[in-house]
Amino acid sequence: MCVLVCAAGCPVFREADKKDPQGGACTPGFEVLLQKQLKGKQMQKEMAEFIHERIKIEEEYAKNLSKLSLSPLAAQEEGTVGEAWIQLKKSLHDEAEVHLKFSNKLHSEVEKPMLTFRSDHFKKDLKKYDHHIADLRKQLASRYAGVEKKDLEVKTQQLEVKLSDDLMRSLDLYNQTQSKWFEEMVTTSMHLHQYTTLRHETDMFNQSTIENVDQLLQAVDPAKDRDLWVKEHKTGNVRPIDLDI
Repeated sequence: MCVLVCAAGCPVFREADKKDPQGGACTPGFEVLLQKQLKGKQMQKEMAEFIHERIKIEEEYAKNLSKLSLSPLAAQEEGTVGEAWIQLKKSLHDEAEVHLKFSNKLHSEVEKPMLTFRSDHFKKDLKKYDHHIADLRKQLASRYAGVEKKDLEVKTQQLEVKLSDDLMRSLDLYNQTQSKWFEEMVTTSMHLHQYTTLRHETDMFNQSTIENVDQLLQAVDPAKDRDLWVKEHKTGNVRPIDLDI
């Protein structure tokens, strides 16, 4: 008889956990949990690989943006348009810095925790729980074989069955494993949430890099640029007019 503890603290007997296929101690429920956790380890490894590829893309993008910001193209532009152009090129450098920081944070706050969360001892720990529970359930199977035949009165806060020390140990080990599984699912979702948080931050910083460009573009004044050009090249103060023949 396999037992879990429900939210209210009462033991719960699971029908699916009664016997294994060979008729021995009841372990299928734990085995399903074990396989789920081992599969989760592989999935988290693949997620980390995915994040690693994203990091490489961000690093390459940052590198190309920084290179483009140093381009001499249109460097001779003057006046208010020239000021806006200079700021636009500078914004590329700032944006490159944002994406580089994003890639670094992805590594330290998402990829690395994903890889280290499931340590090399993960499988060994689960196997240790598996062996403990298998041994204890062999004892429980014989000790509580007759429980199903009894008409048990289930109360709100307790089940009227005296729990032995072995049963309590089994419950503790089972629930430790259950807790570990839950913790891993929550931790994985937190890693993914951190990814989206960092992505939002990157968008916000990118927006700030373009704000100065927008302001300078709005301040572009063709008339002012013309006057500056006239003064610099000393072409005279009289503006050319249309001529009619």
